[in-house]
Amino acid sequence: MAENTEETGSTEKNTAVERVAGLSDEVLKSVESGQRTAIEAVRKFVGSVDEAMPVHGDDHPSRRATIVDAALEMADKLVKTQYEFIRSVVGSASEALNKQGEAKPADKPSAD
Repeated sequence: MAENTEETGSTEKNTAVERVAGLSDEVLKSVESGQRTAIEAVRKFVGSVDEAMPVHGDDHPSRRATIVDAALEMADKLVKTQYEFIRSVVGSASEALNKQGEAKPADKPSAD
């Protein structure tokens, strides 16, 4: 009977791991989609700036270049923040699974 308990615990752990792995894949796809959206938004923004503010000469930085650089920096920070958040979520899920796996052996019935 102890073997069934061990097999059930192992199956539950595998199922939990599979769910977390599936969730991780979904999260990574979501991050990738968010990054692509951010890049596309910056491209559209740069296009709007190009239309509104023509390029000056190469001899000095223009307001246009300053605005575009600020937009790129903002997008970069947003993507990095999103990445760190996802990394934290995945790390927390991993810790929770490890704790769950460690708690299971204690739940085994003792031999009387």
